[in-house]
Amino acid sequence: MTRKWRKRFKRLLQRHNFTAIGVLLLSLLVYAVISTQGKTNLLTPQGLQQAVSDTGLWGILVYIAVITLAVVISPIPGAPLTVAAGAIWGAIPAGIYSVIGGFLGGLIAYFIGLTLGRSAVQALTGKAIYFSKARGEWLIGGFIFVTRLLPVLSFDLISYGAGLSGLSLPVYAPTTLLGMIPSTLLLTYMGQAFTIGLPLGIALSMVFLMLLVLLPWGIRRYNWLGLRDMIRVE
Repeated sequence: MTRKWRKRFKRLLQRHNFTAIGVLLLSLLVYAVISTQGKTNLLTPQGLQQAVSDTGLWGILVYIAVITLAVVISPIPGAPLTVAAGAIWGAIPAGIYSVIGGFLGGLIAYFIGLTLGRSAVQALTGKAIYFSKARGEWLIGGFIFVTRLLPVLSFDLISYGAGLSGLSLPVYAPTTLLGMIPSTLLLTYMGQAFTIGLPLGIALSMVFLMLLVLLPWGIRRYNWLGLRDMIRVE
């Protein structure tokens, strides 16, 4: 075993990595059991709503598990499910459940990147991501906060990239958590607004969708906020 792999193995044995793996396995188990027994597609808003109706209070755990997996396994669509949760539980409860699931998924992805390295991340996402630490950790933390607040870049890629770059957990965790709360609540509010027809909620939803289109375009064309200098995705 090479020195590089010995170092990774020692990291893997650390308690926080075991915790992350345990949460991931629990989420996979919940997803597998509900999908098999209920014969519903939990990855669609309709399937999620049906699963919640069938499982009662356990539906909250099911939803948190699915949102956790949506971060770690990128093909799972997290945003539509978050909107659907707002329609099921209301904006605030759904926002709390979504933040818990998203934050757990972000931590798991961070520890995967930190422990298993770039080859594992490429196998999971099909992409390579590079962070520049030339301007210091807290600037990267600010960048993560912005991308959580306005989710113009993939949640999972940013989480994996933070781990790959060796960004410290005290910088990554609070910027992720604080940044994701407003955008998550907006998505759940969108779901609630569409069910009860609130004009303000629908208007905010349209503005949010426009930002998701315009911000990536501005970043690519004009390098807004200098984001292209800190991150590269291949």
